[in-house]
Amino acid sequence: MVIFAGAFEVVKVTGMNKVVRDKNLQWYIVLFIGFIWSFGFLNLAMRTLPMGMPYAVWTGIGTVGGVIIGMLFYGEPKDLKRI
Repeated sequence: MVIFAGAFEVVKVTGMNKVVRDKNLQWYIVLFIGFIWSFGFLNLAMRTLPMGMPYAVWTGIGTVGGVIIGMLFYGEPKDLKRI
C-alpha cells in the first residue's frame, strides 16, 4: 500500500507540474486522481503500520520520483550534486 501511495504521489507531482504549465482540464483530473489515490493508499497503510514509517517512505518515493520525472521529461538539471 505504501508503494502504491508513493507511486500516486509521483502522479500528483507530475499533474501539478503540468497544471502550472498547461492549465488543461486533463491535467487537473490527473492531479486530483493523484491526490485521492495517494492519500487513500497512505490511509490504508497507516491502519496497520505505525504512522512514521509509511509517511517517511511515501514522502521519499514522492521526492525521488518527482526528481527523476523532472530530469527525464522536463529538462531539469542532471548534475551529480542533484543526484
